[in-house]
Amino acid sequence: MASVEIKVPQLGESITEAIVGKFHKKVGDAVALDEPIAVLETDKVTIDVQAASAGAIEKLTVEEGAKVKIGDVIGFIDPSKAGAAASKPAAAAPVAAAPVASAPAAAPSSSGSLVTPVARAVAADKGIDPSTIQGTGAQGRVMKEDVLKAAEGGAKATPAAATSLNAPSGPRGEERVKLTPLRKRVAERLLQAQSNAAILTTFNEVEMTNVMRLRKEYGERFEKKHGVKLGFMSFFVKAAIEALRSFPAVNAYLEGDEVVFHHFYDVGVAVSGSRGLVVPVIRDADQKSMAELEKVISDFGVKAKNDKLQLSDLQGGTFTISNGGIFGSMLSTPILNPPQTGILGMHNIQERAVVRDGQVVARPMMYLALSYDHRLIDGREAVQFLVRIKDCLEAPERILMEI
Repeated sequence: MASVEIKVPQLGESITEAIVGKFHKKVGDAVALDEPIAVLETDKVTIDVQAASAGAIEKLTVEEGAKVKIGDVIGFIDPSKAGAAASKPAAAAPVAAAPVASAPAAAPSSSGSLVTPVARAVAADKGIDPSTIQGTGAQGRVMKEDVLKAAEGGAKATPAAATSLNAPSGPRGEERVKLTPLRKRVAERLLQAQSNAAILTTFNEVEMTNVMRLRKEYGERFEKKHGVKLGFMSFFVKAAIEALRSFPAVNAYLEGDEVVFHHFYDVGVAVSGSRGLVVPVIRDADQKSMAELEKVISDFGVKAKNDKLQLSDLQGGTFTISNGGIFGSMLSTPILNPPQTGILGMHNIQERAVVRDGQVVARPMMYLALSYDHRLIDGREAVQFLVRIKDCLEAPERILMEI
């Protein structure tokens, strides 16, 4: 039987190349139909390359870290060995030259260990020195899974050498590492936002007493009926939609000398993934109930942690809600997601002293931040927009009554 090619699949709209983050299989390993063989990392999402046939891995033509394009052949499957594990070859098959320019499989750290680009990005995000991690990949490469285990305390790291007062403890090196496609794209988008919009941020604070009371009073029954927990984000999505209805310019964008007003509400919500916050989009958020919103958000969270978000999950969006509070942020100035003209920043909830009816009392408070494009949105509109969100959260019945 003829060998079956392992090809780079379609990567999504406007994406033409990717980096091979990791091979799940090696030469000689048995594979089932549609079983993931490799992980590709693009500037937006990670994508599995699945087996087009059952059999055994006959050859891998690129290494981890190689740059590939749509349609490139990265290996071959021997379908005649379907249903039985193939024996390991006596010697590993040589890696053939890839049809496109390849990056090194892993960059050596200052200690000489090999670290894949994906693992290095995760390590940087979690503040871990990859040179202290024992790699499980080929030739001792440090993989993303090794970094995640180290972050959870599952991998042993070598203790740092003791330093003496202000003198260097020994030879100190530095390394130059290429940006991952995702980080490169993020950098481009941030620079684009700063260069192409007149970004201004206004702030307010909201008392979360009533939202927290509702979650405590109805949370158990809500979860029992709908099978999902009642979180904070659904309240913020509903409040944001009420504000967007009152101030449609925040749900619009500039295109040349025209303003394009959206008559729908696709709200991007920040969820925590394996490499930080990502912002998938809730379609027609205004038409969804609190339970439906929580289910969509929960599903996004699971996908993000497992690197299973699709490109379609991240595209579009008419307004964004970011949540630095899950990392402990007290206050920030979020950056617009072009071409959107507004983004709401949530922060952590802390008990603070406030004055109520002439008395100083402790209340759970959150700072809110709205960054907006001042070319389209006046300061008065921005302030009133944020006040509308504050009013809806401090009196959640306004959301139900639409007042």
